[in-house]
Amino acid sequence: MIERQLEALADQMPAATHLMTIPGVGLLIATAVVAFLGDIRRFPSGRHLASYLGLTPREFSSGLKRRLGRISKRGDGYLRTMLIHGARSLLVHARRQQPDRLRAWAHALEQTHVHNKAAVAVANKLARIVWAVWTRDMPYQLIPKAA
Repeated sequence: MIERQLEALADQMPAATHLMTIPGVGLLIATAVVAFLGDIRRFPSGRHLASYLGLTPREFSSGLKRRLGRISKRGDGYLRTMLIHGARSLLVHARRQQPDRLRAWAHALEQTHVHNKAAVAVANKLARIVWAVWTRDMPYQLIPKAA
């Protein structure tokens, strides 16, 4: 019953409908992102959105030495967790489904990194894709590839 209410709510929000075309982003993630973030134009880029959600590494730099640590975990923990779960789903299904550029990248990343680190990296990429889809107001498949 609650899922039907969420579906009806998502049908009224074009942004949520477009976000659900992204692999790894379903009904719960799309509606949570739209509800929590409100206006996506307050973020100048996808990197700013990923940083706001705490999906970027913390920096411990001094002088000429640049040290990057674990993710900062700033921002909303629920959205970060949901995006990481979506990334884990994408990683699991990347092996079985027809590979597109995102799934191929995720699968290659999982071959060289521990599963959890790969999941966080994919979640960071998903946050950037969420920003691109939402700001361009078009489904994921129709976004032109960068040259």
